[in-house]
Amino acid sequence: MTRMRAVDAAVLILEKESATQAFGLPGAAINPFYSAMRAHGGIKHVLARHVEAASHMAEGYTRATAGNIGVCIGTSGPAGTDMITGLYSASADSIPILCITGQAPVAKLHKEDFQAVDIAAIAAPVSKWAVTVLEPAQVPGTFQKAFQLMREGRPGPVLIDLPIDVQLAEIEFDIETYQPLEVHRPAATRAQAVKAIEMLNAAQRPLIVAGGGIVNADAAAALIEFAELTGVPVVPTLMGWGTIPDDHALHAGMVGLQTSHRYGNATLLESDFVLGIGNRWANRHTGGVETYTKDRTFVHVDIEPTQIGRVFAPDYGITSDAGAALRVFVEVARELDAAGELPDRNVWAEQCRNRKRVGLRKTHFDDKPIKPQRVYEEMNKAFGPDARYVSTIGLSQIQAAQLLHVYRPRHWINAGQAGPLGWTVPAAIGVATADPNATVVALSGDYDFQFLIEELAVGAQFNIPYIHVVVNNSYLGLIRQAQRAFDMDYYVQLAFDNINSPELAGYGVDHVKVAEGLGCKAIRVFDPAWIGSALDEAKKLVTEFRVPVIVEVILERVTNVSMGLEIDNIVEFEELAQSAADVPTATARLD
Repeated sequence: MTRMRAVDAAVLILEKESATQAFGLPGAAINPFYSAMRAHGGIKHVLARHVEAASHMAEGYTRATAGNIGVCIGTSGPAGTDMITGLYSASADSIPILCITGQAPVAKLHKEDFQAVDIAAIAAPVSKWAVTVLEPAQVPGTFQKAFQLMREGRPGPVLIDLPIDVQLAEIEFDIETYQPLEVHRPAATRAQAVKAIEMLNAAQRPLIVAGGGIVNADAAAALIEFAELTGVPVVPTLMGWGTIPDDHALHAGMVGLQTSHRYGNATLLESDFVLGIGNRWANRHTGGVETYTKDRTFVHVDIEPTQIGRVFAPDYGITSDAGAALRVFVEVARELDAAGELPDRNVWAEQCRNRKRVGLRKTHFDDKPIKPQRVYEEMNKAFGPDARYVSTIGLSQIQAAQLLHVYRPRHWINAGQAGPLGWTVPAAIGVATADPNATVVALSGDYDFQFLIEELAVGAQFNIPYIHVVVNNSYLGLIRQAQRAFDMDYYVQLAFDNINSPELAGYGVDHVKVAEGLGCKAIRVFDPAWIGSALDEAKKLVTEFRVPVIVEVILERVTNVSMGLEIDNIVEFEELAQSAADVPTATARLD
């Protein structure tokens, strides 16, 4: 056996568990852990400017590649409490990240020591496990259990709090014989697959709803094979976007109150059977449950047994990892296909494709100030199928989901349930850290961009390149639109006359100057005809300088984006597409 400090054992376990990318801030109570990282050299580290941002960087890193687990590090007091939003966001979206905090000595935990706080109690509601390790010899087992929990069942985050004396204490530990704990994931049985497919085969107009669990399981290929074998159209959720390419013949559009397509909602309302895989029936997907479920049969597959029946009772539920379920579904479907026992779905699939051709929103506007729809049209042209989009919340994200195109899993990376403002900059840095050669494109409104804007300096310092499109209307646009119901426009305007930047004509913060001051490159666009060339220039700049490049597009102040309270009653505020010229980047051509 080898004698070493507990923190040395912890760092060696991180390496053994392949969690080799950390984001964080050193501090007195966590410096022993940093000394172990420095000594062993197997953990890469990015120095964040804010610990909440470090937690979102870890999220972005995890979401970018199957198998990744991002690590964020800080002290337990204010740094630990800063991490709570990241833990909540990761927990809500089933994302495994490991938060490590340094704590006051064990003997001082009850004495209100400097920056000592019961971070495990604070973090418990928003993590799979949160623990303060009181005995040095428990450090290896705690880290081992943490990785098992993060990966097992519904994935999620863990927080480990390490008192400084526990970190420094010496223990006996043998890394050479260390093995990760076995991870159990429930799997659908053949009998369950046969029953679900029998129910599907009995339907006339079936749909598959593909959720984020398919992304987590790295099972998009199995989803597409199952859809193609059965001929059943697929509705991806926002978290499942990219599991089937937008231009696939069986892509039926997204459904919901906000991040949805007109044709997606129309197709769901025409269906008589829905097979949900790895989804949670989020309220912004379903809207009113009575409308969503009326005259439809439902089968729900989810890795978490208590998720089944949480929103509404399905007709049949299967507790299973999405990948395991799809593998057995494909096996049964292949056999039925070989025996000629799968129904012909061509007529139904063609009806869905026709709705996709005619139910389009217009994107080609030449108005000045710029309408946001034109921005997404130009992004589709500029970035194509290889882009990895990162966004969080607001009208910018909602309209992006309505108008952008995504073709691969993990190419739309979004804070789904929590949707914290400020998430986008650090999450994009995490994604670009995980895949430094990718075209990473972040999308923010001006308010989201301002929340953690200081993290741009992290991208500049560590040469983490990505493009950030900022659509600036100098408004809290989503809140302003919601305030229409109260007949008010109250504390949602961000506009002011910037005495240092009169060229902004009242749009307030000069994001170009701020970005340049933080070491990045930035371009501002006032004319819709310039958007495409600005995006092309951004691609050149990001390659040349290897720093974040901001493209700020100055929009009209007020835009109301398509949404409603029921999926059969979405309000459209702009004219709809009448010809192919109105939607030049649509994946289904309007003839």
